[in-house]
Amino acid sequence: MIRRIRLLLRLAQINIVLLRHGLDEVLFATRWFRPFRFLRVFMPWTWFTRRQRPRGERIRLALEELGPIFVKFGQIISTRRDLLPPDIAAELARLQDRVPPFPGEEARAIIEDEYQQPVDAWFAHFDTEPMASASIAQVHAARLHSGEDVIVKVVRPGIEQAIGRDLGVLYLFARLAQRYWAEGFRLRPVEVIREFDTTLHDELDLMREAANATQLKRNFRDSDLLYVPEVHWSGTHRRVMVMERIHGVQISDIEGLHRAGVDMKALAERGTEIFFTQVFRDSFFHADMHPGNVFVDVRDPANPRYVAVDFGIMGSLNPVDHRYLADNFMAFFNRDYRRVAELHVESGWVPADTRIDAFESAMRTVCEPIFERPLGEISLGALLMRLFQTGRRFDMEIQPQLVLLQKTLLAIEGLGRQLYPELDLWDTGKPYLERWMREQVGPTAFLKKARQELPHLAETLPTLPRRVDEALGEVSRTREQIVEQQHQLTALRHEIRQSGRRGFATGVGGALVVSAFIVAGLDGRSPTMLGEAPLVSWVIGSLGVVIWVAAWPRD
Repeated sequence: MIRRIRLLLRLAQINIVLLRHGLDEVLFATRWFRPFRFLRVFMPWTWFTRRQRPRGERIRLALEELGPIFVKFGQIISTRRDLLPPDIAAELARLQDRVPPFPGEEARAIIEDEYQQPVDAWFAHFDTEPMASASIAQVHAARLHSGEDVIVKVVRPGIEQAIGRDLGVLYLFARLAQRYWAEGFRLRPVEVIREFDTTLHDELDLMREAANATQLKRNFRDSDLLYVPEVHWSGTHRRVMVMERIHGVQISDIEGLHRAGVDMKALAERGTEIFFTQVFRDSFFHADMHPGNVFVDVRDPANPRYVAVDFGIMGSLNPVDHRYLADNFMAFFNRDYRRVAELHVESGWVPADTRIDAFESAMRTVCEPIFERPLGEISLGALLMRLFQTGRRFDMEIQPQLVLLQKTLLAIEGLGRQLYPELDLWDTGKPYLERWMREQVGPTAFLKKARQELPHLAETLPTLPRRVDEALGEVSRTREQIVEQQHQLTALRHEIRQSGRRGFATGVGGALVVSAFIVAGLDGRSPTMLGEAPLVSWVIGSLGVVIWVAAWPRD
């Protein structure tokens, strides 16, 4: 009961914040409140001119006040300038790294609580003024006693309670949608929110983020595509993380990249290759690729190198989804829509009774218009929306484990659109995917897997004859047990059949005996058609005794 009251209070607070920032038109634009839009005329706060701030700024301020989950939402949609008016997109971009910070002294207190030592014991210099501040944490510049410049990331105080409160609201709406909305079974809103819940709580643990950064750095150790800063593990705890300080141009600073002479086409193509490498080669990808987390090393403008920060949200794919996704991309690039349809059925993403030809035709209608067009002339957002509508027609279920990948793909497209709108995403991605597929199924893949299995084979091969002999013995014993069980089942069926016959005969005989006594008890008042009662009683009784004795069980 208390939990429900808290949820209702939070909903009321959300509405008050929207009203305070003059966003009541957002409420009345929803389906539920649209019929009551005329009531705004009677609301006193609409009688005066109170909206001095631009609408984009009002939206940003409202999201900041509502808390980290709403800020995350603003960060996600800020990358889609093709879907937003320019003024709103520009304001929401401020949420990427310019969320109002918490006091630097609080950050010092959190660091000292984690280290159980004064800040000066760890750092020769610590700047209490944050370099950047986001929804979950903020970053401070510092210098180690060794002279190395580092950044110190500190989790916001009270963030777990704020996130838990808003997740309760999201779960409430998700459960209502799943129960009462016709599309709920297909969209699986509760599972989607559960994935979001896990992702957010993982982001609160900076030890996990440091491990993610280390893994990503190891994956790109020998690559000049992506650089990942070094983690200082000795200074990393659950609420504090210390990393190498990097320098570069923020990827959203298009003018700065042009001034540095960066080859924008190469930069966009390298970003595409990084995406495919992370997803298909490593099955481990950065899933928070908004511009605040991506920089460019411009020391070699002809071969610009990406620099990533903030590894709190990372995605991964299980082997089954990984393979099906790769096959889907390959079939999609080759315009083999029948194979796309077959893969959706095989993977269970659409019901097994789906007509392949109908699904193939629908996919062709959606996807064919986008090929041979540069990125600036297409929108993956619009494409995904049309695919979503097609999926609804064929009862295609949402795959919660792929939500992070879809979010990342949209962010990558948004970045690519800003960097080099003429990029042909398909021609850029297809060769890489073809090369990866060859590596997965060709001789190289066979040798790689054989090399991976070699230690296991070396361990098990000497014992293989004994294991085979044991397995054959086990199979023989199992066969004997099956034969014995078959004999027992046959005997049991026979016994049940005999018992059924005896039971029927016994019942009939018993009925006849009882009938004989009843007829005899009529004492001459039996129906005339039966004749004399004593004679009838004797005949019926004799017949009953014969049947009863014949049916009596024998040893």
